[in-house]
Amino acid sequence: MDVFFSGSIRGGRSDVDVYAELIEILDDEGTVLTDHIGMENVEEREREAGLSDSDIYEQDVEWLRAADVVVAEVTTPSLGVGYELGRAVAWDKPVRCLYRPDADQDLSAMVRGNDAIEVLEYHDPAGVESQLRAFLRRHRS
Repeated sequence: MDVFFSGSIRGGRSDVDVYAELIEILDDEGTVLTDHIGMENVEEREREAGLSDSDIYEQDVEWLRAADVVVAEVTTPSLGVGYELGRAVAWDKPVRCLYRPDADQDLSAMVRGNDAIEVLEYHDPAGVESQLRAFLRRHRS
């Protein structure tokens, strides 16, 4: 199973450690195409690789199209994550969003109100592990 994990990069990296823990859980169930989201220096690595914004866009859209499911951590608002969610829904990909309700920002109604997106509120990655595994197993090809 190929998993597209989405989380904020340019919108803020305060949750990078959470992303890394979630990616580790997902990686036990399949291949996380976007495991770089859980790395501290992802933007620096992209610059060092000489990736332009267009390169990043094309690469991410290719991974998104190839994915069997999408899991997004949406606590930190991100335009890119929102775009990816919209594309995933349009392509009928199963989507699970993870949101920590004690955050400073409220979750967008465009995410919470979309019946094609499963939203799961949680407090820490360990507390959501069984629900994530169940989501992936339910959508195995």
